[in-house]
Amino acid sequence: MTGGAGFIASHLVDRLVLDDTQEIVIYDNLYRGRRENINHHRGNSRVVFMEADIRDYTRLMEAARGSDIIYHLAAQSNVMGAVNDPEYSFTTNVIGSYNVLKVASQTGVRKVIFSSSREVYGEPRSLPVDEEHPIGSKNPYGASKVAGEMYCRVFNNLFGVEVAILRLTNVYGPRDYDRIITIWLDCALKGKDLVVYGGKQVIDFVWIDQVVEAMLRATQIDLGDQVVNIGSGKGVHILDLANRILNLFQTKSKIDLQPARAPEVVKFIANVKLMQHVLGLEPPEDALFGLPRLLQNVNWGRSLCSNGY
Repeated sequence: MTGGAGFIASHLVDRLVLDDTQEIVIYDNLYRGRRENINHHRGNSRVVFMEADIRDYTRLMEAARGSDIIYHLAAQSNVMGAVNDPEYSFTTNVIGSYNVLKVASQTGVRKVIFSSSREVYGEPRSLPVDEEHPIGSKNPYGASKVAGEMYCRVFNNLFGVEVAILRLTNVYGPRDYDRIITIWLDCALKGKDLVVYGGKQVIDFVWIDQVVEAMLRATQIDLGDQVVNIGSGKGVHILDLANRILNLFQTKSKIDLQPARAPEVVKFIANVKLMQHVLGLEPPEDALFGLPRLLQNVNWGRSLCSNGY
């Protein structure tokens, strides 16, 4: 599992361990991943950790030998992080993904689960956005995921590597950091203002457990050339989110409205009918139902509200 010490992947590791699978290889360079996300699996003989980079083809080949499935989640997964360091975003998300697919083709891996993003669509023409919507990424992160998807299709069509492409909306849950919900919870907890860039955004948030379940189900289904949106199918106005977080605390925090940032998509809601039909997953009534659970996990490490999101 690439990026196995990261936010999403570490939850997937937890689930795979519970499901009593065979050996799990966690492969992570710890650029965004954190050891504390997987430390509770130390001593488990079925969990192996390799600190290495997906741009290192030799180490990646070593990790993949004998594997049945590769869950590929290693990436520069932060929009503004990719804007600030497009070189790392490109080499990790594009070259790294190429390496993963090449290794899969040469080691007989049965399937690759590719973690893509709603950022591939860019600013949508209409809402909700289904999987047939034209691709038009707005930032380096989205562009890198488009490239990754295209290489997935090439390796599927030319080299027989079965790939499932899942386009995730804005995932939230414990262990996340440097993204809007955990940053704002951190700010409210500390009595600091919640910085809002623009204020017109509408965002589709999806709870971490839904994403993990989607990835597990995708290993058992041949999606062919289909990609699948994984989201709640519901739009949350960013100011409503800010006010909902403020209402969770007795705090002096206020909303600090700042100019919009050009690389960010303003409005996105996923059409999740294919997720429901193909993967059998039903979205929750309330996309933000997990907020109270996050309050039980107040140590968000590197979530610094002064940095914005």
